[in-house]
Parts: sequence; C-alpha cells; structure tokens
Amino acid sequence: MATTTAARAPSLGAARGQISTLKTFVWEGKDKRGVVMKGEMLAKNDNLVKADLRKQGIVPGTVKEKKDSIFGQSGSRITPQELAIFSRQLATMMQSGVPMVQAFDIISGGQKNPRMRKMLNEIKTSIEGGSSLSESIALFPVQFDELYRNLVKAGETAGVLDTVLDTVASYKENLEALKGKIKKALFYPTMVIAVAILVSAVLLIFVVPQFKSFFAQFGADLPAFTQFIVSCSEFVISYWWLILITGCGVFFGFIALTKRSPAFAHFLDRLILKLPIIGQIMHNSAIARFSRTLAVTFKAGVPLVDALETVAGATGSVVYSTAVMRMREDVAVGYPLNTAMKQVNLFPNMVVQMTAIGEEAGALDTMLFKVAEFYENEVNNAVDALASLIEPFIMVIIGGLVGSMVIGMYLPVFKLAATL
Repeated sequence: MATTTAARAPSLGAARGQISTLKTFVWEGKDKRGVVMKGEMLAKNDNLVKADLRKQGIVPGTVKEKKDSIFGQSGSRITPQELAIFSRQLATMMQSGVPMVQAFDIISGGQKNPRMRKMLNEIKTSIEGGSSLSESIALFPVQFDELYRNLVKAGETAGVLDTVLDTVASYKENLEALKGKIKKALFYPTMVIAVAILVSAVLLIFVVPQFKSFFAQFGADLPAFTQFIVSCSEFVISYWWLILITGCGVFFGFIALTKRSPAFAHFLDRLILKLPIIGQIMHNSAIARFSRTLAVTFKAGVPLVDALETVAGATGSVVYSTAVMRMREDVAVGYPLNTAMKQVNLFPNMVVQMTAIGEEAGALDTMLFKVAEFYENEVNNAVDALASLIEPFIMVIIGGLVGSMVIGMYLPVFKLAATL
C-alpha cells in the first residue's frame, strides 16, 4: 500500500505541473459560411489553438493570449452553489450518455465565472490525459474537499458515478440552505448592533461637543450623568485611534487564537452551544449536518469507519467534530454506531434510537436522511422564531442606548428651566 501511494503522489504532481503550463487564448475566426466566430480556448500555445480550430472547420484569424488583470485573475471565487450546480449538470449529462470530456466542454462553456471555467477546463485536460475524475479534482483540494473526493472515488469504484454526483449535488444544496439559515439568524442582530455603535460614535464625536460648548456658556455644574457622557465624548475624540487599533487587535487576535488554539476553539464552541436559543440552533444544525453527511457517504459505499473520519470535519462544530472522532474509535473496535453515539452524550435519544433501527434494518442511510430532514426543519422553525423574538429586544437596546444619550444631553436644560 505504501508503494502505491508513493507512486501516485508524483503522478498527481506531474499532472498539476502540466496543467499549470496551459494558457487561456482568445480567438476569432470564420466558419465555412463566412460567419465570424469568437471564443476562448485553453492550450499551451497559439499554434495548438489554430490547429484545433481548423479541425472544427473554423479558419483562424486573430489568436491572443488572455492576460489577467492587474488585480489578479478576474472573476469571483468559486462558490459552493456553483459546485452544486456543476455536480448536478455533470450527473444529468452522464445519465444521458454524454461522454465525460464532452460534458466538461459543455459545462465550462456555460460558466460566467472565469475561475470556474478555467478550473473545469484544467480538469477536462487532466481527464484527457488519462486520469480519473477523482484524481483530476484532487488537483483542486480547496474547491473539492475530502468528502467530495471520497464520494466521487467511491462512485467510480462502484460504477455509479452519475448517481453519486446527483446525491452530492442534493447534499451541497441542502447544506448551503442550512448555512444560509444560520447566517440569517446571526446577521440581523449583528448588523443592528453595529449600526447602534456607529450612531453612538457619531453622537459622541459630533453632537455632544456642540451641547458641551452650549452648556459652558452658562457656567453651571452639569448633572453626573451628563458629565459622564461628555467625558466619554472627550475620550473618544482624543483617543479614537487607540480605540480603533485595540478593536482591530482584539478582533484579529480572537480569530487567530480560535484557529491556532484547539483548546480555545473547543471552549468557545462549547460556550456557544450553551447559549439560550442560539445554542439550540447550533446543536440542531450540527446534528443535521452530521446525519446528512454520514447518510450520503454511507449510501455511496464508503465504509462506516472511513465515513466517520470524513464526517467529523463537516459538522461545523469543534465539539461535535471531536465527538465524532471518538465515535469512530469506538466503531473501529466493534461497537455499533448507536452505542458509540450514546457514549459521547451529545445526540438526543431520538437520533440514537433511529440510528439503532436503521442499523438493525440495514437501512442506516435512509434513517439518517430522515433525521437530517427533521433537524433541518427544526433549524428553519427556530430561525424564524428567533427573528420574531429578537426584533423587539434589539429595539430596546438601540432605544436605551441612543435614548439615554439624548436624555443625558437634555438633563441640564431641564435643570436650567427649573431654576428660572
């Protein structure tokens, strides 16, 4: 096994090097009817482009290398939605009997994102060179993660690649919908709080100093609350740069600590899971992702132990990822999956019982799909309920923050009116 792996690594590296020498050429020519045609083609040099055009019955005119912009390669990053659409299109064409290389030609020709189009052309070139689809997409590990590559490899081995690709497309669509729900739950309150902070900063920097100069004309002592707001204003105006640097330092330091310290990431994730409402949403989301990912991998024919290792990174939670790896160790020594799930004490009894029924009936993937659907619906309902609950709470925060500043500024006016 070690010899095979060692032999495989250089071949993939060589393939990657060969593909990286390809360039994108923009061409213009005329067909047999004299109609002007334009397009783009991936090749090593312009002579190969012209030769290919002549094979297609096109008389080549101008052929120029397409230059990247000064800001790097044009086009946005490749999104999970684009990969899901690609998977669905490739599965449909393979089910219709279209050869894989031709299918890549058709799909890449319809891409609006230049990055996506270039990647598909490079994969097609690798396949034309004799590599399998799983080997070709392995050249792009950022876009095609370990789960995707393992599923494609399992589909190739079992001869059901079209079915696996269709399953992967559905999986990615459901997963992105779930992520969208979670982002929706967190985006609204975050933006409102950010706006509240911005409004408060504007009041402290521009409005409060005006009131301060107005009050100074009377020479009277300011109420304690008003003096506190004025002191805050003076601090923000004098040390805004320190506040900005500290804020950025805390933000980026927090992100770096989360990425580099597994212990801190585990602590933070466990803390989030214990939060009211939000914590339950994150629990349900992790269970839904675990169930759907494991169902897809198991259905594709990946052994359960290997599937659990792949699934661990797809739960979206450090706590659940650690628990799944512990479950993998238990399953590897012979324990049933439902028993391993009980030991980690994270999965609800319903999930454990449905897993046990699925194992006994030989329909584990079917049961896990049902579990995933149930918890995805739970997340959807919880997010909708959270949006309704959080709106009045946020309005109270904003009203209290801005209102207290306004009241603080008008307290001296009320005091002055009482003395007249």
